[in-house]
Amino acid sequence: MKILTIILSTFVFSISMADQSIDHSHHDNHEGHIHEQMVDGKHLEVDAIRFDNFIIDLSDTQIAVVSVKGMVCDFCARGIEKTFKKDRDVRKIDVDLRGGKVLIAYDKNKQISFDEIRKMILANGQDATDLQVLSI
Repeated sequence: MKILTIILSTFVFSISMADQSIDHSHHDNHEGHIHEQMVDGKHLEVDAIRFDNFIIDLSDTQIAVVSVKGMVCDFCARGIEKTFKKDRDVRKIDVDLRGGKVLIAYDKNKQISFDEIRKMILANGQDATDLQVLSI
């Protein structure tokens, strides 16, 4: 029993030390989520199959492909989705946590602003590092 207590104490200490190395100050409260490795979307390519599936039912649309740094968990990704779904100009959104990319479909006439998108992503605790706009 004493060995089990020591092992459990060591495990809890290890978890608390690992948790302290991650900056949670940008999140409201999302206890219990599991952090994965932080991805910098600027250095990754868009997943072609995911992109094709995203645009399959879209036409006369602009797609903002946003590279995001700081998405470490599903909670981060869902926060970004929730924020952009509130925007009436957004027709569709897809957040690729592993790829560090956010695809946002806007009406063809929408003036897409990197600063506006970046502010919305910063509000969720992540950082938009790059933007590419495609017309379909």
